[in-house]
Amino acid sequence: MTTELRRLRNYIGGEFKDAADGRTTDVVNPATGEVYATAPLSGQADVDAAMAAAAAAFPGWRDTTPSERQKALLKIADAFEARAEELVAAESENTGKPLGLTASEELPPMVDQIRFFAGAARLLEGRSAGEYMDGMTSIIRREPVGVCAQVAPWNYPMMMAVWKFAPAIAAGNTVVLKPSDTTPASTVLMAEIIDSVLPKGVFNVVCGDRETGKAMVEHPTPAMASITGSVRAGMQVAESASKDVKRVHLELGGKAPVVVFEDADLAKAVEDIAVAGYFNAGQDCTAATRVLVHESIHDEFVAALAKAAAETKTGQPDDEDVLYGPLNNPNQLAQVAGFVDRLPAHAKVEAGGHRVGEKGYFYAPTVVSGLKQDDEIIQNEVFGPVITVQSFTDEAQALEFANGVEFALASSVWTKDHARAMRMSKNLDFGCVWINTHIPLVAEMPHGGFKKSGYGKDLSAYGFEDYTRIKHVMTSLDA
Repeated sequence: MTTELRRLRNYIGGEFKDAADGRTTDVVNPATGEVYATAPLSGQADVDAAMAAAAAAFPGWRDTTPSERQKALLKIADAFEARAEELVAAESENTGKPLGLTASEELPPMVDQIRFFAGAARLLEGRSAGEYMDGMTSIIRREPVGVCAQVAPWNYPMMMAVWKFAPAIAAGNTVVLKPSDTTPASTVLMAEIIDSVLPKGVFNVVCGDRETGKAMVEHPTPAMASITGSVRAGMQVAESASKDVKRVHLELGGKAPVVVFEDADLAKAVEDIAVAGYFNAGQDCTAATRVLVHESIHDEFVAALAKAAAETKTGQPDDEDVLYGPLNNPNQLAQVAGFVDRLPAHAKVEAGGHRVGEKGYFYAPTVVSGLKQDDEIIQNEVFGPVITVQSFTDEAQALEFANGVEFALASSVWTKDHARAMRMSKNLDFGCVWINTHIPLVAEMPHGGFKKSGYGKDLSAYGFEDYTRIKHVMTSLDA
């Protein structure tokens, strides 16, 4: 008996459509390795249609009042909440994530973030008017930038879609959003829910691969391109967007240092770091995967973390005891395994270091010690359930090791010494510094990095402002 595959479709101008040329790509459930759906493999004609729809809808949406945009976003948040079970199921099938954790740890923040941007819609303001030249009054206007081309990643398909569309739409922009080719299902479902709320063309979803995303970024219509993805992808987007001077928003890779001093609460640090390192299979650019531990507690910390790893469980989405599910795809599984397989002789695998089962793309919670600063696994993003541990002698060396990578997204410091925590937070070259915790996010605070982790902010008023432009209006008082 053959099970019929689900058929996903693009959402363009308020209508669900196949790719213009009929091409499709298979969508695989990473927990089983089996194809469960097909999605459009969109080409230039589909991108053209989506951009035309967004451009046509922009003047009307731009001219809505902030209160109207707020009401629309609040309706979307309520609708997502009402259909939470469907969204969680779609996301779990997309990614293999545990159903319970997706329902408790991802959907509520998503809804809250939409509601935050609904409120932010009513705070689009410039500085007060004033006279800075005799006989002239100056006014600052904050305006939407226009059509936004947005590319979301596969590690948090639903939440990253929210981070993209909610601030853009709140500010009065229209959106063409492309989910990852491996995880389009939940985004298409979101479009189905949003369809009853927003005017046609304000929100559009185009499924496809890298070439689809490239066509979106290079298209002449968008005023802004936003991507969450790899450094390589971000560099390509920045280069493509530069040809017609598009505004660019990049949230790229990470290699978060987790600096544990000798006076830290060791038990709490180990417990929290294990969760922050292994949650979502370590497929998080802020994951606590690069631990730096003071030499005096190094051995004790490594033993405790290895024990925590051994007690951490990965498995199928309906298993309530698992912390994380599979890696997203076979290429990602091969990448993670490759880092461990290529470890130098001086490194030691303290826990894990192997695939789990033959069905799906699961990898064991892994701890690696004995590493040096210039080792490949320290310098490059693994994006998997692998936590590395290095030893440091003093605060200066901890900072040197922490800052000694090309990424600069997130970091954390574990110490009871307030002055030391303040010094470290000042000197750590990362967009976020957590103290005695790692990975909590709130809608009111910005998320974004420096260096090769990109530029621009998600969440917060800063993320909202990224989707606006500033105009100076000067008027003569003598006219």
